[in-house]
Amino acid sequence: MPPPSHLLAFTVTALIIVAIPGPSVLFVIGRSLSLGRRGGLMSVLGNTLGMLPQIVAVSLGVGAVVAKSVLLFQLLKFAGAAYLVYLGVQAIRHRRSAAEAEPAQPQSARRLIWQGFVVGLTNPKSIVFFVAVLPQFADHSAGQLPLQLAVLGVIVATIGLVHDSLWAMAAATARQWFARSKDRLARLGATGGVMMIGLGATLALTGAKE
Repeated sequence: MPPPSHLLAFTVTALIIVAIPGPSVLFVIGRSLSLGRRGGLMSVLGNTLGMLPQIVAVSLGVGAVVAKSVLLFQLLKFAGAAYLVYLGVQAIRHRRSAAEAEPAQPQSARRLIWQGFVVGLTNPKSIVFFVAVLPQFADHSAGQLPLQLAVLGVIVATIGLVHDSLWAMAAATARQWFARSKDRLARLGATGGVMMIGLGATLALTGAKE
């Protein structure tokens, strides 16, 4: 375990960094606008679970290899971007059926979690963050570095889970007003899809290490 002083400093740092809206927040807002509170929260859970393999990879040193390899980094980045665009297109295509079916035929929790998991797993910026920040707060003289990095990573994931859940609930609350009209709800679902497509395109077009 990292020493208490390191844990406190890292927790404060993580709170500040996570509080800055980033790709995860935009993804969650887009999903909540398209699918509602349940869909948004399931997406948050999946997105957080998708970070866990990244934390394990960074703890074992694999994450550093991915972050330093231009080819692997680009493959991961484009895979994540393509999947976000796919989810956005699906949200736009099915905006009418989603509005008419709500809340009678919601998507299964397993599917929603899986979709969020893929987005979280293929987010290259998370790997860069873990590789760049986690080692700075570990006590290298105390040994058990992989365990220390894993603990720090779980702290970030937990903070992100709470933070993104709040965004999901806020977006879903705003969506309730639009639910009074199926036409408005359909347009809102399309808006969420456009947000995900834009996020995917932005991710694909950013620099390799940005």
